[in-house]
Amino acid sequence: MTAGFEGQLRAASLRVTRPRLAVLAALRDHPHVDTEQVIALVRADDPSVSRQAVYDILRALTDAGLVRRIQPAGATARYESRVGDNHHHVVCRSCGAIADVDCAVGHVPCLTASDDRGFVVDEAEVVFWGACPDCAAGRTPGSEGSR
Repeated sequence: MTAGFEGQLRAASLRVTRPRLAVLAALRDHPHVDTEQVIALVRADDPSVSRQAVYDILRALTDAGLVRRIQPAGATARYESRVGDNHHHVVCRSCGAIADVDCAVGHVPCLTASDDRGFVVDEAEVVFWGACPDCAAGRTPGSEGSR
């Protein structure tokens, strides 16, 4: 999969570096993680990567459209590598778990506002809030008896 990441970076006119590849791999394997989690994941494989490097890489990848930064109200910013498909998110009010939700009506209808006020809409952000299966069942993620 590294070859795919290399191609993505080159297509975005970004240099291919080990830290950038590591960040992309971390986000592929762990969607919806915050910056601290990305830093921990990257540094687990390469402790020489600085915190600032990860911050800079996340910014560059987001600016290039290879990574999406999401920040549900009241939550820490998270990152994901699933981009370009106008999907949405469901967030657990209790534990903060986040999962992807495909557009219920299709790809484009989510971009049709009832009154766009003259804006040219190119993205819609919908966040569904509730309780994840573990929290709804009164279990904490990772506890005895959960999934």
